[in-house]
Amino acid sequence: MYFSSMKLKDFRKIGKGAQGEVRRRAIVMLRDLKLSQSETARALGVSRQTVNTWAKRHDALGEQGLEDHRRNRHRRGAGILTMADAQKIQDWVRDKCPDQLKLPFALWTAQAVRELIRRRLGKELGLSTMHLYLSKWGYTPQKPLTRATQRCPARIQAWLEQEYPAIAARSRREKAAIWWGDETGLSNQDQVGRSWAPQGKTPVVRRTAVKVSTSIIVAVNNRGLMRFRTYAGALNASLFLDFLKRLIRSSSGKVFLIVDNLRVHHAKVVRQWLDRPQSRKRIELFYLPAYAPECNPEEYLNNDLKQQIKNKPRPSTKDGLVATTISVMRSIQRRPKRVRSYFRAKDVRYAA
Repeated sequence: MYFSSMKLKDFRKIGKGAQGEVRRRAIVMLRDLKLSQSETARALGVSRQTVNTWAKRHDALGEQGLEDHRRNRHRRGAGILTMADAQKIQDWVRDKCPDQLKLPFALWTAQAVRELIRRRLGKELGLSTMHLYLSKWGYTPQKPLTRATQRCPARIQAWLEQEYPAIAARSRREKAAIWWGDETGLSNQDQVGRSWAPQGKTPVVRRTAVKVSTSIIVAVNNRGLMRFRTYAGALNASLFLDFLKRLIRSSSGKVFLIVDNLRVHHAKVVRQWLDRPQSRKRIELFYLPAYAPECNPEEYLNNDLKQQIKNKPRPSTKDGLVATTISVMRSIQRRPKRVRSYFRAKDVRYAA
């Protein structure tokens, strides 16, 4: 035997190029090495009938007979949907939500796309055929991101292309450090992540019915520095001002702090303090576009914090939760490389 035996789980899944090579090997084995069809089939990991089909095609058509001759017409644009139809559908699914196209679905399921085709194109497809089309187009079922309807894409684009570059240029001229701030809440009842369990047996998490929580305000910069402060309840103007004062005391130069549009960030007393000459020399506030949390690198620290806390023993008291939070935050604070890594995510790379 000149070719080692191949064990192929599914010939269809190895790719067209590899499939063509296997067919050519089969012909070499049959014609040049004088192996039987059964021996060739065992060596290549396919059935004898498949080898027989290849041999007949090669006898009739030569090398052309070894090309892919599967009859999946949807792959060739000659099925129920034309190439033009397919392009329209992909554009609709990519750019619109089902409700925007007056469909009674929240997500783009195979059923929803099939109904779209029926209503817009007047063509009926089976559900299995719909799955084949979606796979062919490179579509996969994914957990969608949530975006507020009040988002303004044009405003976000202006921030990325004009406003932030202007802030960055100013920071270089004035030797100011750009910081990114945000707040988040934590609870001993937060359920983050998954738990291993036998298949078919959903794991049960046992926890106290008494809910305890704490809040934290954080600022990070792309140099790997981080500042934080824990507090109870909701953020108010007094707490926010205290954090700003702490931030400038810990900074040697001027601070440009970028935050979201939380009402406290625009509070009258905050604006009045920022307008003082001595404050203007040390700090300025800038505001992200509304409903664009993905543009803030600090959001990645919030996620990191919650992922790390889930791996700690679950606190049963507020003091325990605060202590765990502070412990994790100090651990992150001592690792500048980890903080800088938050700025490598696709949506916030512009701030690196």
